[in-house]
Amino acid sequence: MEKGRSLVRWTGIGLAFLLIAITGMRVQGVEAPYKEPEGLRADILVIDTLKVFGELERPAVLFLHDQHTDALEKQEKGCKTCHLKDASFTLIPDTLDEAIRRIDPLSPKFKRLKDESRQEVMDIYHDECIGCHTRTADEGYESGPVTCGECHQKEPEVVSVRQEMGMDLSLHYRHVKAQEKKCGVCHHKFDEIKDQLFYAKGEEGSCRYCHREVKEENRISMRLASHVACVNCHRDMVDQQKETGPIRCAGCHSEKMQARIKKVDPLPRMERNQPDAVFVNITETAEISADMEARMAAVPFDHKAHETYNDTCRVCHHEGMETCSTCHTLAVAPDAGKKVNLEQAMHQENTNTSCIGCHMMEQAPKECAGCHNFMPKDRKQDDAFCKVCHSVAPSQAAAADKDEESQKAANVLEARKTRMDPIPESEIPETVTIKAIEKEFEPAIMPHRKIIDSLQKGVASSKLANHFHTDRATLCQGCHHNTPPAVKPPKCSNCHGKPFDEKKPIMPGLKAAYHRQCMECHKNMGIEKPAAVDCAACHKEKKK
Repeated sequence: MEKGRSLVRWTGIGLAFLLIAITGMRVQGVEAPYKEPEGLRADILVIDTLKVFGELERPAVLFLHDQHTDALEKQEKGCKTCHLKDASFTLIPDTLDEAIRRIDPLSPKFKRLKDESRQEVMDIYHDECIGCHTRTADEGYESGPVTCGECHQKEPEVVSVRQEMGMDLSLHYRHVKAQEKKCGVCHHKFDEIKDQLFYAKGEEGSCRYCHREVKEENRISMRLASHVACVNCHRDMVDQQKETGPIRCAGCHSEKMQARIKKVDPLPRMERNQPDAVFVNITETAEISADMEARMAAVPFDHKAHETYNDTCRVCHHEGMETCSTCHTLAVAPDAGKKVNLEQAMHQENTNTSCIGCHMMEQAPKECAGCHNFMPKDRKQDDAFCKVCHSVAPSQAAAADKDEESQKAANVLEARKTRMDPIPESEIPETVTIKAIEKEFEPAIMPHRKIIDSLQKGVASSKLANHFHTDRATLCQGCHHNTPPAVKPPKCSNCHGKPFDEKKPIMPGLKAAYHRQCMECHKNMGIEKPAAVDCAACHKEKKK
């Protein structure tokens, strides 16, 4: 959700007034509401309902939801003041769990169930809103505007700071505990034949797998589904005098209130019958050639460990809880996986839903950026790099069932090397003298051992970095970038000529190579000294 003066325009009053239908009651056992700074609101709803009938004649109306529910509460009124009962909104069928209490579902629309005509909807707002404001003022309460210009403002004085709200693993666990593991309270599927919802034990998935951004056939939008289910459940808990979660808009959509949500620590593992370890293996996706099977070794994947690296399963399982190969096949399938084959799904660099993409995002911290930001993003990886993951022959990964496969994968993960052996200090030159421009300046003395020691400490603090730097000489390739890993690599002058070789336009000369490598590294790692513009910090002027 954008901040600043960009206001969120929701399409249709059904969404815009959704929260009105399901909020406005006092929450028991919840922290006091946080009040946003003047002019910043997390509860702004946009009344632009008439757009469905054509172009708006006046600016849309910004409706402050929490402000209105607070006002109604002072008058001992609630949601039904503005919203009608609507039996078409069914949270969960009674057959899912008899212990689930039901509350009267209310229409998300204001004083109506349907938008019949432009004039009818306009009359409802004008009559009911202005009428309510007038009556409220007559009764001695602080009230709202009654003229056109006070509601339809071209430049509103309030700005939306609404933040998206999601169900992370910590919040999910708290709901599981509160509902005593009755997963059917929230999770359901749709039976197209019987035209009803049902609970499928062991097949629970994210609500977003079915409920999309906009309404589709037989399924309401994610926004509507989450508010109807979540906030109505909270209302039900309030009715039972039980402690529950937020009901006000700001309770979920204020950044400050989100920060108050208690995190479970330590967080128990989600119970979904998922494996501890598994093989990512192409043999289960389709018939493949013997040559391809020989080249593409299976990847032992530590599923249990990866569950702790993100706060939601949807980072990897973005369309469903099935294996990746269910959607992403070896060949590009025009009707599956959004035309992304299995190799692309695992190796794309510009997304956190792929293995390589996620790993590359972990290279962003300054401890890693000194080397990785300088490396070409489109460089081809060698076999040694690929084998860090692709380490088991497909035939060896074959198993009779999932339990056997998980155990085999776990054994491989347990046996592989996962720590970098540091280079002994005796093998690291303490300093390196660079004489590339000694005619103009004194030779530059580079603290070589200090640099290597800093890089080794950075790798030691990262489990992921250790997996990819098990060869201790791999670190040397950050500077000595086009040579095989070696503790004593060739000198820079072996490749970079002095002067620049015009026959090799993509390879800088020796002087440029030194400056580019050193200065880029300092910049990426946030090293302030020596400054890029301070030549004398590295090169002392030569005495004449």
